Amino acid sequence: MATKPEIITIEEHYWDKETSSHFGASDAMRGAPHIMERLFDYSTLRIKEMDEAGIDIQVLSHGAPSTQRGDPETMVRVAKGANDRLAEIVKAHPKRFAAFGQIPTPDPKAAADELERCVTKLGFVGAMVHGPTNGAFLDEKQFWPIFERAEKLDVPLYIHPATPKKEVADAYYKEYLADFPGLLTAGWGFGVECATQAIRLVLSGVLAKHPGTKIILGHMGEGIPFSLWRINQALSRQGNKDTSFSFRERFSHHFWITTSGNFSNPALMCTVQEMGVDRIIFSIDYPFVPNKPGIDWIPTIPLCEEDKAKILSGNARKLLKLK
Repeated sequence: MATKPEIITIEEHYWDKETSSHFGASDAMRGAPHIMERLFDYSTLRIKEMDEAGIDIQVLSHGAPSTQRGDPETMVRVAKGANDRLAEIVKAHPKRFAAFGQIPTPDPKAAADELERCVTKLGFVGAMVHGPTNGAFLDEKQFWPIFERAEKLDVPLYIHPATPKKEVADAYYKEYLADFPGLLTAGWGFGVECATQAIRLVLSGVLAKHPGTKIILGHMGEGIPFSLWRINQALSRQGNKDTSFSFRERFSHHFWITTSGNFSNPALMCTVQEMGVDRIIFSIDYPFVPNKPGIDWIPTIPLCEEDKAKILSGNARKLLKLK
């Protein structure tokens, strides 16, 4: 590109010390010292690496796991404290950071209230949810108040993977995890878990009830864009509840896709063709993925400069109302 484009990345993780103290060290590659260093760095190293990569703004979010596990009372307290601290991090560097809040989904009403506090009091741009809540998927009606509140506030919910339940891990991956632990997480298990959640949300009726709901999926849509035609066709066959129901139409209306940790031109072009370029937002997945592979990918993207600019920053600014 002739001039440096503005670059905004929106799935960029940190760890709050109190939140992380409630979870085990085995969660999501927490044994890697270089990752741990960056998860707990809120300014110096993070901004240095942003500058080196040419990234203008990171939208910070807590890395998995988050306040989707644990008892309601504790998670409500933990989420509030973590969000207050995150607001201070953003306040210290307002031109470099924005934020998705933690919401304590074990108490759905409190989660909706905390989402509203994050947006109206702390200036956050939405919230991120990591996987099922104590084993329960977000499509269950107990969680619908969260979507009602997000619609009212006109902010997106970022649905992020978390490690699959032990029963799922044992049934599907157990024999290979000693040699290939990444199979359970970013290699496959994360995507299956998160894509399943997204599909359930479309089928549940919550999006029809709250038509203004906006949902973000990372990692090039967790594979759904590649299978969108087939999913839609299979769900419209005889024997399904409503053969006129269009999964494809509803998914394309409610979902935005980020490139986090998936810098593949074939995957991107598939997603562009299915979703449209206005629905795709550049992201890295820092620090689990370094900035460099994502930045090095940008010049190779086979799109015009106008479309690249939308993906690199324009779509994020519009969806998140970044000033």
